[in-house]
Amino acid sequence: MGYIPTIGLEMHCELKSNSKVFSRAKNSNSLDANSLVMPLDMAFPGTMPVLNKECIRKAIMISKILNCEVADETLFDRKNYYYPDLPKGYQITQVRKPIGTKGKITVDVGEETKEFYVHDVHLEEDTANMTHLYDCTLIDYNRCGVPLIEIVSEPCMHSVEDAISYLEYIRSSLQYADLSDADVRRGQVRCDVNVSVQEEVQNGLGTRVEIKNVNSFTTIKEVIVGEINRQISLIESGKKDEIIQETRRYDENLKTTVRMREKVDAVDYKYFVEPNIPRIKIDPEWVEEIENSIPVLPQERKHNYMDKYGLTSSEAKILVRDKEYSDYFEKLISLNVNPKLAYNWITTQVMGSINENHITLSEFFMTPERLAVIIKAIEENKISSKQAKEIYEKSIEENKEPSELLKSSGAQINDEAELETLIDEILSKNPDKIEAYHNGKTNLFDFFVGQVMKETKGKANPVKTKEILSKKL
Repeated sequence: MGYIPTIGLEMHCELKSNSKVFSRAKNSNSLDANSLVMPLDMAFPGTMPVLNKECIRKAIMISKILNCEVADETLFDRKNYYYPDLPKGYQITQVRKPIGTKGKITVDVGEETKEFYVHDVHLEEDTANMTHLYDCTLIDYNRCGVPLIEIVSEPCMHSVEDAISYLEYIRSSLQYADLSDADVRRGQVRCDVNVSVQEEVQNGLGTRVEIKNVNSFTTIKEVIVGEINRQISLIESGKKDEIIQETRRYDENLKTTVRMREKVDAVDYKYFVEPNIPRIKIDPEWVEEIENSIPVLPQERKHNYMDKYGLTSSEAKILVRDKEYSDYFEKLISLNVNPKLAYNWITTQVMGSINENHITLSEFFMTPERLAVIIKAIEENKISSKQAKEIYEKSIEENKEPSELLKSSGAQINDEAELETLIDEILSKNPDKIEAYHNGKTNLFDFFVGQVMKETKGKANPVKTKEILSKKL
């Protein structure tokens, strides 16, 4: 029997802003716990929320990026529940009139193009950050009141690939529009994952199970696969009734989801309109102005890289997935570097160095200007690819300019007469290997190339070396 999984995602992302969404406290990262807190954030008596207009502007821009209908007015609601990370005992959010509704985006999933639907985009405040230790729990209220955008999808995805492609599209769009750093490592993006499984013969959707606060795309993959397998296993073992509407969490050691509680309904939160924030009329002209200010987004860059620079769809997708790498590529191109060479160096050497050293691209010594010096030296046949990699690595290790290392590295040997003399000497010393080569051991060709490179310390032009060897042999 076949099964159809259905996935819906509630993506929470912290917005960039100078201050928090309802207070003047600074919205920033701080290593000092509870240092970015004002009386309002702690719900001291007599404090009143004041809405940050910049957060509304950014919520409208996100709505337009996701092709949502923007409301003509919006209001805020109280979501009532008690938890230590919520000083007021309620969260200010949007239920009745979210800023954006009925969105639709077109996303590349592998070699396919798919449409996904957004139920709504709404603005709310984040909670404090809790750290659970062995014998106590620590609470940092710096995050309390940070503007949080929630993007709720329709249940329109049916595979892990669908879900991750959808999330990557939105995350990169937020980064490109400078609405959020959307840094998963800093907890700026979190997801509630909703999964149901239905049998192919079944009408309608299966029972929805929610997995709360999944904070990395890698874990989201594991959560979806694990929950689909859990539900299929229960169905096939005759325990379908055990699949109930509930909230679960993911256990990374067991690689499965674990029950937390039965899923609460909206009525359990006793929503009512936030009385201290008035209804807000949204001017259509302001919405149009915001829409016109949306910068170039990843999909547009991707098609530009394919049409203008000849990259394949998969190559362009890798570059635009992260704005920092895309910007790095754009800078290299502006320095007249060959696009294909730029792509190859970024996706192999640069990404490898970043991952190996656990740093960000902005902290990386090898700027586009420095890398351009190395790549241009290859293009001009001044150095070989091997020399280029050695200069690249030495430049990073010693924080030295590639231009200085190029002067001391020695030029690539391009003179055919010089290469031919050297190759004749190597061949004269290896008559047995020449005979073996002629008898079918063609892999010895690489041996001869290696000998030339060894004698020249990697400076021989590899293309010309192979051409001369082919003729000689």
